Amino acid sequence: MSFQQIPALVVEFRDMAKEYLVQETVLPAKQLGHLAGYSLGAALAWSIAIVLLAVASLRAIIDLLPDGAYWEALGYLIAVLALAGVGAIIASLGPRPKQEEVTEEVTS
Repeated sequence: MSFQQIPALVVEFRDMAKEYLVQETVLPAKQLGHLAGYSLGAALAWSIAIVLLAVASLRAIIDLLPDGAYWEALGYLIAVLALAGVGAIIASLGPRPKQEEVTEEVTS
């Protein structure tokens, strides 16, 4: 290897390092950004849907009950309890943290 090849090798190394950096960091970061954007959009859409369904179910419960302030309050209570029940069911179906296996060593 001669000294005339060193500048060409440095340029080649720089180009390879730049290509590797783009391939291993920039492109995955862009993909992660797209995934995060879609996830936030889906979470927003689900949140709006849940609020609208909760309000609709509240109005339906109140319409089924007789007229009166106490009956309306009971309708609100029923709707809150139903929404809390649905939330508890959804939370129980969610992912659980993995339990680490505990191994005990027996020494004699």
